[in-house]
Amino acid sequence: MKRIGEDVAEKLDYTPGVFTVERHIRGKWACARCGRIVQEPVQAHVIDKGIPTAGLLAQVLVAKYADHLPLYRQEAIFERAGLAIPRSTLAQWIGTCGVQLQPLVDALKAEILQRDVLHADETPVPMLKPGAGKTHRAYLWAYAPGAFEDMKAVVYDFCESRAGEHARKFLGGWKGSLVCDDFSGYKALIASGVTEVGCLAHARRKFFELHAANKSQLAQFALDLFAKVYLVEQQGKAMGADDRRAARQEQCKPVLDALHEWMSLQRQKLPDSSATARALDYSLRRWTALTRFIDDGRLPVDNNWIENQIRPIAIGRNNWLFAGSLRAGQRAAAVMSLIQSARMNGHDPYAYLRDVLERLPTQRASLIGELLPHRWKAET
Repeated sequence: MKRIGEDVAEKLDYTPGVFTVERHIRGKWACARCGRIVQEPVQAHVIDKGIPTAGLLAQVLVAKYADHLPLYRQEAIFERAGLAIPRSTLAQWIGTCGVQLQPLVDALKAEILQRDVLHADETPVPMLKPGAGKTHRAYLWAYAPGAFEDMKAVVYDFCESRAGEHARKFLGGWKGSLVCDDFSGYKALIASGVTEVGCLAHARRKFFELHAANKSQLAQFALDLFAKVYLVEQQGKAMGADDRRAARQEQCKPVLDALHEWMSLQRQKLPDSSATARALDYSLRRWTALTRFIDDGRLPVDNNWIENQIRPIAIGRNNWLFAGSLRAGQRAAAVMSLIQSARMNGHDPYAYLRDVLERLPTQRASLIGELLPHRWKAET
């Protein structure tokens, strides 16, 4: 038979996690004349004298905080791969990594606070109370540069409560435009000189819920006007700040003026106890903050940008259920800040963390900014 060609078929296969062992051999050299012994120093690692490589640590961190796998599930997965690693050991690794990564988060926070426009939001996370065996409601606060800023990042701050003092402590002396909801915890910041920027999506949501409940024609009218505003915003996403402001002045302002006039008129006809009155009051009370974006093209129309960054926390919370302590929550917040910021910049979180954990032990403090997600470049 004579070969006259070939057909090639490709099949996709997958090999589950496989453990490998790295052997680091350091030779010893002795001088025959003076007896002096020389040996290469031990390579610096995130966990000094520990067995996990940066790759294994990155896998554990990403599995828990990006893929939402609790440690007991990771323990079972590793056991199937041939090596049982107790969840207590995994927890120690995570805690150590959180400590080592904290300087990066501090540097990220410092850069975020240099921005003129910030988003802020918070979400509850159960935290185990020491000695009680029960959980109480702690909060994870999230802060990010404005949606139109050139820096893509988010920093999470795990705190014991929803008290406004936590936001004041995080922001310190920062003075700028803060996009937030109507939560009272932000009011002291506003009183101290921070400019409040309202969330039009929250105002719209009141009418959406009203329409969903009883098909209110009043709610539908408001939703139609909100839709016109959002259409302009959709078209203005790619514009610069000046062009966006001009488009808003020309197209959004007349719509919002008409909406405000209509709301004021309708409110006079409704009793205070009605659901429609409450929806109208939310917007009318905050009208200045809700429409501040009209006069500044740098400001976003709503707080959806930070809500999208906090959504992974809500998903993870349903899997790992609670934080073991305040310190554990703070370590988790540090890791999650870097993972989500890496995602926002289009990086693979595993590749980013593996590289950072390898370089961090020898990285000069003055060059720590090179490892931040919005600047990171993998070493070749």
